[in-house]
Amino acid sequence: MGFHRNNECDLLPTTRRDHIPVPKDFPQLQNDTFLRAARGEETEHVPVWCMRQAGRYLPEFRESRAGKDFFDTCRSPEACCELTLQPLRRFPFDAAIIFSDILVIPQAMGMDVQMVAGKGPTFPDPLKEPEDLQRLQAKVDVDKELGYVFKAITLTRHKIEGKVPLIGFTGAPWTLMSYMIEGGGSRTFSKAKRWLYRHPEASHMLLRMLTDVIVEYLLGQVAAGAQALQVFESHAGILGPVEFQEFSLPYLRDIARCVKEKLKDAGKDIPMIVFAKDAHYGLEDLSQSHYEVVGLDWTIDPRSARERTGGKVSLQGNMDPCAFYAPKERISDIVKKMLEGFGTRGYIANLGHGLYPDMDPESVGAFVEAVHQHSKQMIKQK
Repeated sequence: MGFHRNNECDLLPTTRRDHIPVPKDFPQLQNDTFLRAARGEETEHVPVWCMRQAGRYLPEFRESRAGKDFFDTCRSPEACCELTLQPLRRFPFDAAIIFSDILVIPQAMGMDVQMVAGKGPTFPDPLKEPEDLQRLQAKVDVDKELGYVFKAITLTRHKIEGKVPLIGFTGAPWTLMSYMIEGGGSRTFSKAKRWLYRHPEASHMLLRMLTDVIVEYLLGQVAAGAQALQVFESHAGILGPVEFQEFSLPYLRDIARCVKEKLKDAGKDIPMIVFAKDAHYGLEDLSQSHYEVVGLDWTIDPRSARERTGGKVSLQGNMDPCAFYAPKERISDIVKKMLEGFGTRGYIANLGHGLYPDMDPESVGAFVEAVHQHSKQMIKQK
């Protein structure tokens, strides 16, 4: 009944990514703590990084970005490299994430996306009805359309000098679809959800198109030098459990399975993280969806997350970003409690969402320091 979703990775385009070359002349990695934790191996301390660690809370970021169009910045490998490295100069993070945006994929498929000051991402001509899918470029040459991201990754791998691993990322199909139909941010995403109920077949068609492009895009990031990959399903929480099972989870699984299959053929093993914000009901399923790491938002209890995922995956998260408004001593206490909840094995410390622009960089420093100090102590006492 309904739309038949192709599950086989061999149905995806195979011409460009059958052989995944990885440049051999990158500086040697000096700190692999993040990668080991992602795979559930023992570490000397709990690794830590922050979503949006390259962001407006840093004065140097604001200075670099002043007067420049957001997507012009995204298309400049040199600018993306500089913004990615800025937080590493201040804080001893255990990983970096390439500076880019999830909406480069709709752009690559032919949609106009603008970053409007005070409003955020805006699609002047969003998808309204299923016929509008014909406007999209279904077969995307990712090297041609998104090569600037790959160049940024390669450049950053060289400039980072092996200090920490570099994470590549993408938006997940449902999250991208919701922006493409809604035309921007929304409290309810009712226009996008209307499609799921009124046009389920067209919805699956769009989700499949996005999945195909995402797989190619992630493989391109690995070929460029990404050492881990994160898939952001930022709008999972606006779906109920039934809709999540139909319109989000199958595509998240396909992405991980297909990327891993192609990488295995190329002799590569790259840890993958899935972050489905507010999808509490999906934790068990997410822990069995071919990702090594499941990212959590701050509304999930760490001990409960451990129980529900049954040790199948490493976990990442999940401090409330607003805890950064607390005094430094309080940040340290919150971190200690979080570490006690998660335990130190198979755990990557992070926030439950990205950093906010008005946060004090010193609070970020206090967070990183607390994670390292408390976790070292806890591991020693084992």
